[in-house]
Amino acid sequence: MADSSKKMQIVFASAECAPFVKTGGLGDVAGSLPAALVRAGAEVIVMVPKYATIKDEYKAQMEHFSDFYVSLGWRNEYCGLEKLEHDGVTYMFIDNERYFARDYPYGFFDDGERFAFFSKAITESLQHLPEGFECDILHCNDWQTALAPVFLREFYQGLPLYERVKTVFSIHNVAFQGQFSDTVMEDILGVAHIPAAATQLRCDACSINYMLGALHYADAITTVSPTYAGEIQTPEFGEGLDGVLRERSYALQGILNGIDVAGFDPATDKRIAANYTVDDRSGKAVCKAKLQEELGLEVRDDRPLMVMVTRLTRQKGMDLVMYALDRILAGGVQVAVLGTGDRDYEDGLRYFQDKYPGTMAARIEFDPALSQRMYAAADMFLMPSKFEPCGLSQIIAMRYGTLPIVRETGGLKDTVQPYNEFTGEGTGFSFSNFNGDEMGDAVFRAARLFWDNREAWNQLVTQAMSQDFSWTRSADKYLDLYFFMHPEIERPAAVEAAEAVEEPVAAEAEPAAPVKEPAAAKESKAEEKPAAEAEVKPAAKPAAKKTTARKTTAKKATTTKAAASKTTAAKATTTRKRTTAAAKKAAEAEAAHEVKDEAAEAKPVAKAPAKTPSKKTTAPKTATAKKATTTKSTTTKATTTKATAKMTPKVAAKPAVKVEEAGAEPKAEAAIEAKPAAKTTARKRATTTAKKTTTKAAAPKAEAKVEEKPAVKAEPTPKTAEVKAAPKAKAKTESAKEAPVSPAAPADEKAPTKKTSVRKATTARKRR
Repeated sequence: MADSSKKMQIVFASAECAPFVKTGGLGDVAGSLPAALVRAGAEVIVMVPKYATIKDEYKAQMEHFSDFYVSLGWRNEYCGLEKLEHDGVTYMFIDNERYFARDYPYGFFDDGERFAFFSKAITESLQHLPEGFECDILHCNDWQTALAPVFLREFYQGLPLYERVKTVFSIHNVAFQGQFSDTVMEDILGVAHIPAAATQLRCDACSINYMLGALHYADAITTVSPTYAGEIQTPEFGEGLDGVLRERSYALQGILNGIDVAGFDPATDKRIAANYTVDDRSGKAVCKAKLQEELGLEVRDDRPLMVMVTRLTRQKGMDLVMYALDRILAGGVQVAVLGTGDRDYEDGLRYFQDKYPGTMAARIEFDPALSQRMYAAADMFLMPSKFEPCGLSQIIAMRYGTLPIVRETGGLKDTVQPYNEFTGEGTGFSFSNFNGDEMGDAVFRAARLFWDNREAWNQLVTQAMSQDFSWTRSADKYLDLYFFMHPEIERPAAVEAAEAVEEPVAAEAEPAAPVKEPAAAKESKAEEKPAAEAEVKPAAKPAAKKTTARKTTAKKATTTKAAASKTTAAKATTTRKRTTAAAKKAAEAEAAHEVKDEAAEAKPVAKAPAKTPSKKTTAPKTATAKKATTTKSTTTKATTTKATAKMTPKVAAKPAVKVEEAGAEPKAEAAIEAKPAAKTTARKRATTTAKKTTTKAAAPKAEAKVEEKPAVKAEPTPKTAEVKAAPKAKAKTESAKEAPVSPAAPADEKAPTKKTSVRKATTARKRR
């Protein structure tokens, strides 16, 4: 049963938090997200180290709330809690001057010990929170607080207060993991004697990894954009942690960051030259002219102004900028860069500023006020990062009507929808690969739209400024996660109503979500199509094989029978086919339409006619020469014609080949028919007169034998010359099939030929 009276109570731990201390995007998140959670109906306490760099005005507002001691290995360190209420959020500052009274948050030799103490102090302080506040969710951020889930499970698990605590760990940049020597494990952490902790913290033989411990121990893992959540599970972006992130992918999700829309509002911002809104952008032209004048650029509204506000490092894509900057400046685009970083990039920017005066401006410094003026004045904002977990600069640029040009990675891909020239959709421009030429092409796509189609450009600016990247949308998604982990707590009605209002806006605000899902659907469909084809094709092939197998079996049977009876008939079949080709043409043309439908029925019919004429014609062997032979040949011709017509369906596999051959066959009829007779008489070696008579008498008989076996095709016997006249395709196909039968051919051929010759010679003598 859900408890309707209890609110979700969250402890949000971070090493930095705006406006007290900030070095990067983590400070913005810790300064804005808790306030959005409070507005959504949750109770939040933010825990931050009490650095010496915090302004005195905030220190003066702090109230000492509690103090206790924290055991850290063999140490016992003092920890004080200083309470501060700011914008409706409760802040608890962890006070220990030994660790935090320094002029900068990070970068010291004992950072491992300092933030191990911070993590242990967070878990210990859960017992010393204001009355009525029982922590439901402990939300830790980056490696500085990564040991809190480890300490919670190993040292505090049995205590009733800690049983209900669920831990969430957020990765803001997986490249910063907190790796230290494994001596820290016993000397500072005190977990060397716990096998589970020692194993899950160790990243190699001699070092441990704080973030690795959090990934193993946290109940849920989040990162700052959906695309980045997928990228860090790959070796390219995982920085060595991709294995454990894939292992715990079920607990990993990406939630986009937002920005402080009240602080970044061109309608009310006092830091810019002139205010403007989505509907009236006349003030943006004033801002552009003022900035051009301030930076020493040509004051021209017909040239696009592109700016960069960034750290000058390779991760921010400065290699691509150095490669393409000459081409961009020569093409008529004005460029202004603000930032500090690697000396090589700083010197390169100064070189281009000297080479292109009035077109290029480089400010190698850190100036927040100038950066605000650049966001408001520019036409385009360049951000070609090698990787970017979320990125806030491109969101701020869109808020001020400056179109971002980004590389499609991490949060840049999720927040910037590329311009579609056909539909007009989009909020900026993008390119895919980490390549200087691609980046230059993207810049000139934007510049061409600025020059050639100002109406489409203005529409794109309107769409970019209309996007909603407020923290309200992000807070709702974090609350979804929190309430999922604590289903016994009922979500307030106000929060549900807010969700109902915010969900349509969130759908518009996240271009990546609607774009990404159809892409995934397309990919799955594309994968299904080949799979379906692969399933269909094998199904079709067996059917074809079965049909071929049946035809082949029938051919083999017929061929075997024919070859066993007489090889001469097989040889002469080819000759007779040529003789009757003209007659076949008409029959085949008429039967061609019926062949496909009646193929199955024609096969058994074809076998019978093939056998019948051979039995009838081979049985009678009379000594009466001319009359009997002539009668046989006449009868056989008629039978052969019928058999050929009936056999057409059986040989329908290659009708085109037979029709083509038929045209040239009648010409060679007479010459080829005489060959079997001449060979027969030569073997007997009879007299010249006998030869002539035998030839005349044997020719019709040979014709009869030719017609007896129309289904039989030519065999490749070495002695006969008819093989050369047979079609090559048939000879190749049937040579393998009829090879076992061919050795018996010479014996079958000689016996009937000798007897026939003797009888014919005797008949000829009697006539004389």
